[in-house]
Amino acid sequence: MKLAKLPDRTPVKMNVVLAPTLAKRLREYADFYAETYGSREEVAELIPFMLEAFLDGDVAFKKDKKKVDGAKSSPSDL
Repeated sequence: MKLAKLPDRTPVKMNVVLAPTLAKRLREYADFYAETYGSREEVAELIPFMLEAFLDGDVAFKKDKKKVDGAKSSPSDL
């Protein structure tokens, strides 16, 4: 089969406590999003996409993950 098995898509709920200043900035970001796209989204809806964009853009994290993943699949463990 050409299509790989689909990854787990079960949502994981996490609760986080934010500093008041960060909560305010997130609400401001949601306002900015609404101004930019003409569509209001709740902060809770934006956060997963913001975190994903942050992680995707973190070069050092991606580099380290590639190194760790490469070590896990190394044939020297056999």
